[in-house]
Amino acid sequence: MAKESTKKAVVLMSGGLDSTTVVGLLLQRGFKVFPLSINYGQRHKAELESMKAIVKYYQDAKTSIEDVMELNLTDIAKIGGSALTDQKIAVPENKEIGKDIPITYVPGRNTIFLALALAYAEVKDCKVVGIGVNNLDYSGYPDCRPDYIQAMIGVAKLSSKRAVEGRPILIEAPLISMDKKTIIEVGMKCNPKVPYHLTWSCYNPKHKLTGGYEPCGKCDSCVLRAKGFREAGHLDMALKEEKSQAPTSTQA
Repeated sequence: MAKESTKKAVVLMSGGLDSTTVVGLLLQRGFKVFPLSINYGQRHKAELESMKAIVKYYQDAKTSIEDVMELNLTDIAKIGGSALTDQKIAVPENKEIGKDIPITYVPGRNTIFLALALAYAEVKDCKVVGIGVNNLDYSGYPDCRPDYIQAMIGVAKLSSKRAVEGRPILIEAPLISMDKKTIIEVGMKCNPKVPYHLTWSCYNPKHKLTGGYEPCGKCDSCVLRAKGFREAGHLDMALKEEKSQAPTSTQA
């Protein structure tokens, strides 16, 4: 982990459970957080609206978090190859998690995101880039593994002016060895508590007759989230929240 003397961090923030927990942990450690949000043409754009509500929650709580830097990279969706960016590919439901790399894997996503986060961190003179990947309760993505993060830490040490000057940017993945149960328990102990009721996890949101969206409850992300809350012994209040701020379309 970074030394506490350096108190600025960029966090790759999606509006989901994991990245929001990383924000909470860094704020708990006294960091000033610069959230970075990337629209890459994902079908679950509801997470982007959730992210804005989460940042407002932390700002209302008078924590040290800046407004979101939003980047629009929807051309990534043109590459295809993932159910998250190609509307013609169905999101798998109720499958055995972790057996194979699923079709929801987005080729190159975390590498592209970390490159952008490192650039933003250098401009903002941040010592840390935070990312919410974990290696236990996850869907089998290759860019969520510890050896991948270690490789990107090496890239960060070679690829910036800061690094050449002896001040490399550190990539931190504090959830890498946690399951969803532990992540939720850790977030609940933060002050302020991580606002899980505002987070969005579902890969395949469903339109509600009353407007907005509701989670499908069947995709990998929904299944892992439900498992985590059940094992942690907490009610998932997000299921009781109206997602009225979600966008009117999920098209990439």
